[in-house]
Amino acid sequence: MLVDQNRLLQLNALQKKINIQFSDVYTLNHAFIHPSYTNEKGSLYQDNNQRLEFLGDSVLELAVSEYLYRNYDLLTEGQMTKVRAITVCEPSLARVARQLGLGDYLILGRGEENTGGRNKNSILADTFEALIGAIYIDKGYEDAYNFVICNLGAVISKAAYGEGDIDYKTNLQEFLQKSGGDRVFYNVTKETGPDHDKVFYVNVVWKNEILGTGIGKSKKQAEQNAAKAALEKIKGR
Repeated sequence: MLVDQNRLLQLNALQKKINIQFSDVYTLNHAFIHPSYTNEKGSLYQDNNQRLEFLGDSVLELAVSEYLYRNYDLLTEGQMTKVRAITVCEPSLARVARQLGLGDYLILGRGEENTGGRNKNSILADTFEALIGAIYIDKGYEDAYNFVICNLGAVISKAAYGEGDIDYKTNLQEFLQKSGGDRVFYNVTKETGPDHDKVFYVNVVWKNEILGTGIGKSKKQAEQNAAKAALEKIKGR
């Protein structure tokens, strides 16, 4: 896709904002071409940002993993995995993308533009990953790593100290309220193991339908896992 003078000025402003000067501005521009645009134009899949997003996702996970390994030596493997998951989840990435104003640089198809695509969590999170991929391709791993940590370091710190856990139960309740005011119920269906090492099985029920099942070492953990499963099921419909 050609970059005209107005677009070049816009991309220059972004480079100043993120303090990274690209050697190839076309690579930067590519990070913002949403599939809805290329679909409408009948262009090839290589012309949108999905491949950069794929690459950026891997670079992001590696950068966060390395940062955790080097700076949080008291965390176990399981704890590092949990912190990383919280850090790279869609809401977290979308929040950072909004802070950077990445939605302003998106190139969308008309349909996606008209339905508020510039502010959708999924699109913003994917764009953030595509931008990481573009930085990696143009500048290398070190610059991509620094960009990730500069923008997600605070999220990592909060998650590492237990302040960033996702409350799936609240998220589920808020999501379902849009479809009606019926109450959500959590039912313990089974308990296994001795008293000191129990495992709980919980169903989350809404409008007499089981939306998800969760397992955990406590009722609270099982309820959270059930709510997470329910959200994944609903959003996958």
